[in-house]
Amino acid sequence: MAVRHRLIERSAGDVRAVLADGSRYGDRVVGTSETQPREGAWPEVGSSITYTVRLGRWSASGSTIVRRCEEPGVLELEADSGWLGTARIAVEIRPWGENALVVVDEHPLRGPGGLLNNTAVDALIQLRHRSMLARLADVVESLPGRERAGI
Repeated sequence: MAVRHRLIERSAGDVRAVLADGSRYGDRVVGTSETQPREGAWPEVGSSITYTVRLGRWSASGSTIVRRCEEPGVLELEADSGWLGTARIAVEIRPWGENALVVVDEHPLRGPGGLLNNTAVDALIQLRHRSMLARLADVVESLPGRERAGI
């Protein structure tokens, strides 16, 4: 299980607003591009988005479905990686003074990806989370016209 956290220097409400915008999924999730809605209104439970992952000339499609969304700060997703299976990705947003502490917890859920889960894979996921949280912070902290405010 890979758990990582990051302090984002904006309010928890600002972080929630970015996470609630399904069109910004590719802006914050490493490796994704061409994101589009699939079903429902993101981030309602059962809503989903599809995306393409590109590495050079290689590409693959994936989808993510919302399994749990509790305001003000819990979002749990199931990411489907095709033949590798699915992963549970839980994001918790905690007010931290006038800022937000974001905690990401990811682990394999279904399929053969669970059999490959080990310390080395967790280390790779940690690197991906570090990059993903940095991207999320960049997106949130660069929002125009937002004032830093506590919750």
